[in-house]
Amino acid sequence: MTNHVKDVERYESKDLATKYKKTYSQAGEKVDADVLAAHLVNLDRDGYVVVENVLSPQQLQAVRREVTPLLQKKGRNFFEGELTQRIYSVIAKTLTCNPLVENPMVLALLDEVLKPAYLLSQFQVINILPGESQQPIHFDDGFYDIARPRRALGAATVLAIDDFTKDNGATMVIPGSHKWGDRMPTDEDLQQQISCEMPAGSAVFFLGTLWHGGGENRSKQPRLAATAQYCEGFCRSQENFSLSVPPERVVQCSEDIVRLLGYSIYGTFMGMVNGQHPKRLLEPY
Repeated sequence: MTNHVKDVERYESKDLATKYKKTYSQAGEKVDADVLAAHLVNLDRDGYVVVENVLSPQQLQAVRREVTPLLQKKGRNFFEGELTQRIYSVIAKTLTCNPLVENPMVLALLDEVLKPAYLLSQFQVINILPGESQQPIHFDDGFYDIARPRRALGAATVLAIDDFTKDNGATMVIPGSHKWGDRMPTDEDLQQQISCEMPAGSAVFFLGTLWHGGGENRSKQPRLAATAQYCEGFCRSQENFSLSVPPERVVQCSEDIVRLLGYSIYGTFMGMVNGQHPKRLLEPY
């Protein structure tokens, strides 16, 4: 190792900020360690795990009340779903979904699978209408052009606002596909898909390398969900939250979400604004 690399590593291990020090998730202190350990075993084996009781019935009711008037436009293509309604930049429109983003168990899992100072990459509400076909199977961090097999560069949750069933479009996953090499699923692989059936208020948490997709809605009712995707701090997020979420809205959020929206520093320098911590931009608000 060269002296230059050693110098960089030494700087990376320090917090050089004078006013706004680095902040990281403290979620591990808020969850049952045995439950977290069991989730991590399943996550390593299958690439996904179902987390129960992410939102309470009262929170679900509030979410439904807030997002329903915003569900207007349908998808523009076969991937978004031509019979699927989506709300982007959710935090700019309502704060009722924030508890999903910062759920302690979700953050505790992220603390284990991603490096500190990870970011929120995308946050949507998704309503799959009756008659919608299955979404094309995909893995979420596929837009990072790095060959597989590799570790995940992101992770995601899909929260059931309605009960998820085999008939109404529950998320489909291929267990173990997070460990695949750089290949496409075969017909035989697709036969191994399973439906993530779960009650409202639960969420499926999965790695960015897991092959998955929204299910076909064969029922007569829509299937409402919210999804939060996260990425490493050195990766570009899908949604540009610095443009889509006004700072006066950001200051209404918790410290965890402020950090996840990008008002944070990765390493020593990444994320700075004019050589300083980006939280300085929130001071006028």
